[in-house]
Amino acid sequence: MKQFAVIGLGRFGTSVATALARMGCQVLAIDSDAEKVEAIMNEVTHAIQADARDEEALKAAGIRNVDVAIVAIGENVEANILVTLMVKELGVKCVVAKALNDLHAKVLAKIGADKIVFPERDMGVRVARALAAGNVLEHIDLSPDYSIVEIAASRRLAGKTLGQLNLRAKHGIMVVAIKHGDNIVVAPGAEDVVREGDILVLIGPTKVLERLEERE
Repeated sequence: MKQFAVIGLGRFGTSVATALARMGCQVLAIDSDAEKVEAIMNEVTHAIQADARDEEALKAAGIRNVDVAIVAIGENVEANILVTLMVKELGVKCVVAKALNDLHAKVLAKIGADKIVFPERDMGVRVARALAAGNVLEHIDLSPDYSIVEIAASRRLAGKTLGQLNLRAKHGIMVVAIKHGDNIVVAPGAEDVVREGDILVLIGPTKVLERLEERE
């Protein structure tokens, strides 16, 4: 079982910490605000009030024992950078750091952050996509060029088999699953029929998927 530390219990940090705990992971939550620590205490494995900028406090909290540390400090950029550097120097194998902008991300990359996330920006993109294409239920970027999307099948697709739609040959899109109510068909074949309202899980080039979303 992986052990995680979440440093900074704002909205993003709290969300990550509680989600990891619900998935059965061991989670150490750290924040200098006693109220935030108390609020999450029953949701995670350990919750500690400490100033994460204090290296000795991090050592005492057991930061060296975790597999992944998420630096979720948001408003204080200086503290975010300092804590990321300290956690990395203390030997944590994987450090994930929250960035506010591209310049901040460059600094985090320079000091050794293994993964950099932009929660506010990413959520904004997801909301915009959902508003622009009402049938898109989920959109996950795998890389700058490839994505996974969940899309509700329209009348245009309904009643046809995957073989008839031929999405792979025509667009380079692979249908990895079809969800119909509580039933899920994983790796469907060419003979599987798409019904209106089915949820199609697609993987393919981001630009092609976006064009498909617009048409649907």
